[in-house]
Amino acid sequence: MPVDIWLIFLLSFMILGSIVALEIKDILSSIVAIGVVGLAVSTAFLILQAPDLAIVQFLFEIFALIILVRAFIRKDYHQLEPARLGRLTAALTALTLIAVFAFSVHAFKGLPEFGRPTLATAQYYLDHAGQQVKSANIVSAVVLDYRAYDTLGEVTVLFTAILGTFTILRVRKAKKEGGEK
Repeated sequence: MPVDIWLIFLLSFMILGSIVALEIKDILSSIVAIGVVGLAVSTAFLILQAPDLAIVQFLFEIFALIILVRAFIRKDYHQLEPARLGRLTAALTALTLIAVFAFSVHAFKGLPEFGRPTLATAQYYLDHAGQQVKSANIVSAVVLDYRAYDTLGEVTVLFTAILGTFTILRVRKAKKEGGEK
């Protein structure tokens, strides 16, 4: 099955998940729906042969989900007042989503055939990475040598997400311990 069909399916799934997250009354359920959208983004990265981005997206979604659930776990935050959308706002939102979907389908058609490098740089890495970097495999050479700053940025994002998650969990634990004294 062509890659663009999978990407169109994932895009439809993400749009549907976004609509569910906006329309559902329970905030925790809305947070889970947004997490499902992030999972679809991670899957799209995998389909587009970007496993490093897929892993970062997946881990970021997990940490964001933990942070949001911990922030809104109290019972009084669960129910959301129904929004009063006018017909004009609803129509404008629907038109925008249809336009995004149509543009994305057109953009997916422009993707190269699955497995074919799009740039001469990719072929250069395949041909010269083993000799120049003296690495046992090409993936390590690209991630740790050619794209070292990008990898450093990804690790920084992951570290920040982990640190934020632990900070929120620790603050909640300290409040519980302080209240018991």
